[in-house]
Amino acid sequence: MRERDCLVERLENETTPAERAEALRLSQRRERPRGIVFFAEINLGLAITAIGIALFKAPNHFALGGTSGISIILSTLFPALHVGSFMWIVNAGLVLLGLVFLDRTTMGWTVFSSFALSAYVSAVEWALPLAAPLTGDTMLELIFAVLLPAVGSAIVFNIGASTGGTDILAMILRRHTSLEIGKALMVSDALIVLAAFGLYGPRTGLYCVLGLVCKTLFIDEAIESINQRKVCTVLCRDPRRLVRFIVHGLHRTATLRTETGAFKGQRYEVVVTVLTRREATKLRLFLQDYDREAFLTMVNSSEIVGRGFRGV
Repeated sequence: MRERDCLVERLENETTPAERAEALRLSQRRERPRGIVFFAEINLGLAITAIGIALFKAPNHFALGGTSGISIILSTLFPALHVGSFMWIVNAGLVLLGLVFLDRTTMGWTVFSSFALSAYVSAVEWALPLAAPLTGDTMLELIFAVLLPAVGSAIVFNIGASTGGTDILAMILRRHTSLEIGKALMVSDALIVLAAFGLYGPRTGLYCVLGLVCKTLFIDEAIESINQRKVCTVLCRDPRRLVRFIVHGLHRTATLRTETGAFKGQRYEVVVTVLTRREATKLRLFLQDYDREAFLTMVNSSEIVGRGFRGV
């Protein structure tokens, strides 16, 4: 304990006022609401989702659930309107339900997402009108029909927002009923796929089943990939130099703890830090340069909550 306190004291003494001010500035910047970045990310996610719907889902009649699935079916039944037009109608109805059964604070960005997604789908349909599927490869189109909305939704979900649509229905069910929301939404998606069987035949219907199964898996994987960080644990001969590199070179922080080796019974200062993949690579290269005998372990984690990472 005394050794660790001495190390911390030396680190504090070696830090200049300018360096401490820079560390405080970085910490405050990470804690401030991201504003423009948040708005850009939510629109990027919605735009990617819209491309998947307009270019791959709608031309192939891949009704995989949600408001896009309902709109694809309605567009087939009433061909005078495009999928984007029906998304405006369906989302407007869901927003009205949300305003009746939920408070405006709860709705939050969901209202914006509902109409923005409809606008993006309409814009893509206007810019790139398709009378037939983009390619002749149905499986390839299904992959993009699932992958693009999954990536887009993952970006939106990752910042704490939603893509609107059936999320409003989920919030209403959560507040006013005892139904399990996951099962309720799964049943609604299954009914949409069942309608696709009746309208488009077993071939397209089976593709819809396959897409529905893959959709959830892809979204989970995309979110984990976006959030993945490296939890790094380091034993080295000069932890002071390592900590200075982490703080001033990577603009991160670290935790120091004292451990005892099982073989020799020697006490070590262990440095633990959480980094992005790029920062972890820089850390590994730094250790290779100055201490080739350092012991480094990296563990992947997609659930890092706290300052500098995801908000609480």
